[in-house]
This record gives sequence, structure tokens and C-alpha cells, in this order.
Amino acid sequence: MNRNLPFLEKGSTGSISFGGGNSNPFRFVFLLYVVVVSAFFLMVIVRLFQLTIVKGNYYAQLAEDNRIHEIIIEAPRGKILDRKGITLAASTTPDITETKDRMSSKRLYYSSEATSHILGYRQIADSKDLEKDACLNKLKLGDKTGKKGVEQLYECDLRGVKGKKLVEVDALGNQIKTLSILPPVPGKDIQLALDSVLQEKAHALLKDQKGSVVALKPQTGEVLVLESAPGFDPQLFEDGDTKRTQELILDENKPLFNRALEGNYPPGSTFKMFIASAGLEEGVITPEETIEDKGVLEAGPLKFHNWYYLEYGKTDGEVDLIKSLQRSNDIYYYVLGGKLGPEKIKKWAEAFGFQNKTGIGLYENAGIVPSSFWKEQVLGERWYLGDTYNLSIGQGYVTSTPLQVAAATAVFANDGYLCRPQLLKSSSEKDRNCKKVPISDSTYSIVRQGMKAACATGGTAYPFFDFRVGGNIASESAKIASDEAELAQGTRIEVGCKTGTAESHAESGMPHAWFTIFAPFDDPEIVMTVLIEEGGQGSDVASPIAKEILEAYFERVE
Repeated sequence: MNRNLPFLEKGSTGSISFGGGNSNPFRFVFLLYVVVVSAFFLMVIVRLFQLTIVKGNYYAQLAEDNRIHEIIIEAPRGKILDRKGITLAASTTPDITETKDRMSSKRLYYSSEATSHILGYRQIADSKDLEKDACLNKLKLGDKTGKKGVEQLYECDLRGVKGKKLVEVDALGNQIKTLSILPPVPGKDIQLALDSVLQEKAHALLKDQKGSVVALKPQTGEVLVLESAPGFDPQLFEDGDTKRTQELILDENKPLFNRALEGNYPPGSTFKMFIASAGLEEGVITPEETIEDKGVLEAGPLKFHNWYYLEYGKTDGEVDLIKSLQRSNDIYYYVLGGKLGPEKIKKWAEAFGFQNKTGIGLYENAGIVPSSFWKEQVLGERWYLGDTYNLSIGQGYVTSTPLQVAAATAVFANDGYLCRPQLLKSSSEKDRNCKKVPISDSTYSIVRQGMKAACATGGTAYPFFDFRVGGNIASESAKIASDEAELAQGTRIEVGCKTGTAESHAESGMPHAWFTIFAPFDDPEIVMTVLIEEGGQGSDVASPIAKEILEAYFERVE
């Protein structure tokens, strides 16, 4: 008998079974294999169904998107022009960048550092810019936006509307062909009131000095010059030169600081015009009333001197209001200020725009006109008579910006109106934003006469004693020999002005030099204020700068 074959035996239930009692192990493995393979193929079929039937359109669209690439076309930014149409800033034609998803337009600044503070610059928009964007055409991640000056103020006008370019690309992202283009809408051009020729002249004259020149059209408030020195190159920000822009930030001369709008300086004797107006309007003095200059005025243990006495040991004798402005006599204003008191001085200073922002639209400081309440609240100290004396000559705690002084000076050049400075060129005087300062015609006239005397023989502004322009041009064109000598002297232009010298408390010990002026006297066309930080005497330093700029203004051929 073959023992390898199982034998048959009768089971207890009557069933037949093979001997050995175990099933074939390969059968289990085979069944498991069939199940796994079937499950795998079922999953493949299900996934294939999902990809082709359920999400077929979705993946087809993804494939199409990978084949078609969208490129953002940055809108060319609007040009910035000066009042005569000279281009100060413009943008290049949009070009593809290294990221291949944007055609960017580069901003080019054509003028020198002279216009840096008024134009401003652009940088990549940060999270705050994106969040607070108030323009209709919103910023996107990676966009540049104006950060300072006109670039920031008129961002919505200058920005324009982006365009799009659809291109077909291969698997490596290389462009095969252009499918469609939605062209961008360029931004609007902005024409400033700025006279770039005068601006460059002011910049050249302030070279290597820290200071400011502001010039306005008195009837409209248009800003002809808004120079702050030192300046900076806005192209560095546009080009993303982080090394050099960081150097600007750390520069101890603060080239990014706009001294015309942000600088708070004691106005010095330029403040006396407004103290004189306050005295006349409050009735505490008359134009004819005189105050004797003895060189020194005492207030308790303190002595307050007139500048003329300190420098030359001399006095001005009996001083009336016109002479007080002509000679910038401190004794006169100590006495006048004492009669007014700090509260009335503050009231009238604010009427002329001090301790208030001018509303030019750019970032600016409001300055300070102190009072007894202010000193007690801020410094925790009581107000003394000496504080009033200092306030009366534009010293002590009072501060102002060059723009404020220029706007206040314009009141005496436009029939008594305080005008909001206008950055844009005005088409007519209807565009101006002015309010009448509540001074009488007599006050207006007498202060103007004092300002005229300050720039005439015997006044403090000696560079303007015989201000003439056009002498060389007239001489060359002279045809009558007898008139040639007279023509060579040029045309005499009378002006109204005020010098100022204000203590700076700087380490150098040098005072700030001020000079403010309008010209011509009878029909003013221009108001100008010059400030030189730690420059010295206003008549010696600031006045000659104003003279050269005014010569350029009146002598040029329009």
C-alpha cells in the first residue's frame, strides 16, 4: 500500500474527509493575492473615474493654467512737472523682470537733489501700505508706492491701472507666444507750482549748509520754492540701494529731514511783525508812540539787552513802530510784549497761522506758541515776565517752521490774507484757499512801511538798500549813449522785509539766521523766507541768499 496517499475513513457525521487534517497553504496565499490585486485595480478604476469624470474639468483647467501664464503690466506712473512743464520725474516703459511674472516700470528722477524733499520717493509697499491703501486701484504684493512728498500725497492720481499679458509657455516656462494683452492705463500727470529754476538756484546757494528756502506767490499761495538742505537722491530708493539709503538714515546732517516743513526753530525777529500787529490791534500802542531804547531793560534780577547795544555799545534812542521794525529794536518789543501779555500774543500769533499746520498736504510740524498755561502744563513751571520778553522777540519757547513764516509774511503782501500753500499750479486765483486775518487797513499799512524801512538805508537788511536788477542786460541793449550809464545800474526794485537772528542752543553757539521778504513792494509777485541753521546773523547770511534768488527771478527772460 502506498503510505503517501491518505486513506479513507468514516467520520462520525458520515462525511468523508482526507487524512492528514490540514488544508493546502498555497490556496490561502493565492486567495490573498487575488483579493489584493482586485482591490488595487478597483482603486485604480475608482481614481481614474474621479480624475476623468468627477474632476476632469478641474484638472483640465489646471493643465491649461500651466500652459497659459499671466504677466502683470505695471502702469507707467504719471509724470511730475514743474510750473513751466519741465519734467521732474517720469517712468520708463514697463519691462519684464527676473521673476517673469511682472513687467515693471522704473521711476526716473531728472532733477538734482534740489527737489528731493518736495518730490519724495517710492519703495515696495509694506503691510501697512497694503492695509491702508485708499486708492480705487488697490496695491498688490510687490507693488511700489510713494513714501514721501508729492509721490505719496498724489499716489492715487499718479498710480494708474495695471494691465495684463497672457502668454503660452512650455513645460520649462519659456514663452511660446502671446495670447492677449490688456494694456495698462497710465497714471495722471501732476503739474506743480514749483519753479525748478529757482529751486535749483536755492539749492546751489545752500550748498554745504543746513537750511531752507521757501518762496510763495502771495495771491494764491502757490509754492514756487520749497528747498531743504541737505537733500538726497530719490533714485537710490527707487533702485533699492539699501546700503546707501541706510547711510542717509544714519547721516548726522539728517538729509531726509525736511527743514522747510518739519524744522521747529525760534523765529527770532521775524516774529516782531506780528507782535507789532497785535499791539496796534489791541490798542496798547499807537504808530506814533515812542519807547526809549536805553540798551538794557531789567526784569527782576535779569537784564534784557538790545542787539545793537550788545554788538556796538550803541542805542537807537526814541523808537516808534516803523523804526522798531526798521532797526529790529528789542527794547521796543520787550515793552510792547509786556503790555500785551502772553495770552494776547498767543491769540494774534495763531491768527497769523503759528502753532497751526499750514495745510500744504505734506507732513509738517505745527510749532509752539507758549503761554502761562502751556508752561505750567508742559514744564511744570510758572510764567515769568522774562518769558514774555523772550516771546516778544521770537525767542524762548516759541518755535515755527520756515513755511509758516513765509505764509505769515505773505499776509502783508496780499491785502491781509493767510493762504494755504498750494503745491499744484493754479489756473486762477479762484483756486486759492485763503482767509482774512482780522487786522485793520491801518495796521496792514503801518507794518508794511516798517518792513519797507528795514530794507532801505538805515535798516537791518543792508544787501537790499539799493536792490537793482537787469543792469547788465540793459547796458548791452542801450542805444542812446547818454542813457547808458543810467541803464547799466538796472531797475530799482523796492521790497518789504524783516531780518531775524535766533538763539539755537547748539554746541556751535551760532544762532539761526532768518530773512523774510516780499517783492516788489507795491505789487508783490513773490514772498520768500530763508533760514540757515546755526548760520549767524540773518542780515549777513540769509539776506544775501534771498537777494541772489530774487535777482534770478526778476532778471530771467520769461
